[in-house]
Amino acid sequence: MESAFDVIVVGLGAMGSAAAYHLSKKHTKVLGLEALTPAHDKGSSHGESRIIRQAYFEGPAYVPLVLRAYELWNQLQEECSEDLISITGGLAIGPADGRLVTGCLKSATKYGLEHELLGSSEMQGRFPQFSLADNEVAVYEESAGYLRPEECIRQHLRCALKRGADLRFEETVLSWTASRSGEGVTVTTEKQTYQARSLVISVGPWFAEFVAGVSMPVVVTRRVVFWLKPKGDPSAFNGKVFPIFLWEPERGLFFYGLPRIKDAGYPKVAIHSGDEECTPSTIDRVIHERDELAIRSAIGSRIPSLNGAVAHAATCMYTMTADEHFIIDSHPDYPQVILAAGFSGHGFKFSSVVGEILSELATTRKTSSDIALFSGSRFRTQ
Repeated sequence: MESAFDVIVVGLGAMGSAAAYHLSKKHTKVLGLEALTPAHDKGSSHGESRIIRQAYFEGPAYVPLVLRAYELWNQLQEECSEDLISITGGLAIGPADGRLVTGCLKSATKYGLEHELLGSSEMQGRFPQFSLADNEVAVYEESAGYLRPEECIRQHLRCALKRGADLRFEETVLSWTASRSGEGVTVTTEKQTYQARSLVISVGPWFAEFVAGVSMPVVVTRRVVFWLKPKGDPSAFNGKVFPIFLWEPERGLFFYGLPRIKDAGYPKVAIHSGDEECTPSTIDRVIHERDELAIRSAIGSRIPSLNGAVAHAATCMYTMTADEHFIIDSHPDYPQVILAAGFSGHGFKFSSVVGEILSELATTRKTSSDIALFSGSRFRTQ
């Protein structure tokens, strides 16, 4: 058995890598454990680009967190001298009375976020790639853009290592136990056993396996992401002229997209909705005809010049709660065990600030951020 650590972080994906980074900044003796390789593609934190935006339709409570996330991404980018965040502008498109548009406007108004409301004719003039229905509008925010997820994770890990974090990969955790006194945990892997004062569990779609019996339910579902070859000039989908977008049709599936991230790349689109449940061991990694038909149905008449051949496609997993809000809380029986889950669908952008929050909870049992919305107790009171 190895000498004790201050904090053990299990899972070094989006949230775990950020937690290890922020713990290392506190000069905490931190051990990070990951069953797979750094920035792997078997979970939910891959795919070349991830949206970041401020006018948050999911609820105004997210806005202070995402503003802090921007600050932290810029700090990390400056520290590592790598391009992690690109600002392209962003569009939220849908009926004027739909959840997406009204939610964006509510958050933007409450926090004084710069934005514009564009009608279909204005959209045609500014962003001719998009073809809106007569009853659709778009909320445009100049500050939106994308992150490079794999590079964000790698840099969180690299900077944590630089500050002395002990990070171990391809080492599967078999079990963990915690003292009911609120101090001390033991984590056993396939290689050895470790002890620490606190434990952070951030394992994405493996969450249910690690906290069996806790009333914090999540559902894992399969998603497919496509990179398409534009029919016309591919430069029309460069980040400078083609913003990230979310689209909530009056009829049809909610979908989203991102621009090319390099001259030789392709724009990326995917369906946000989905109910094909799976587990990390049962997910179907094959790309089926039905997957392609779904995305073509979404974009065919709405972004016709993007509806070209498939350049590449990949599967990933969403791990979500019933209300689609995150879980950031201590274990109901063990206050020294911090749980983080349910981030899929809209969580990656928050990983910089969630890492900061997890580091605070693991070391002081409290955080300066308002995370009341993410309490696990909400499931036990329903």
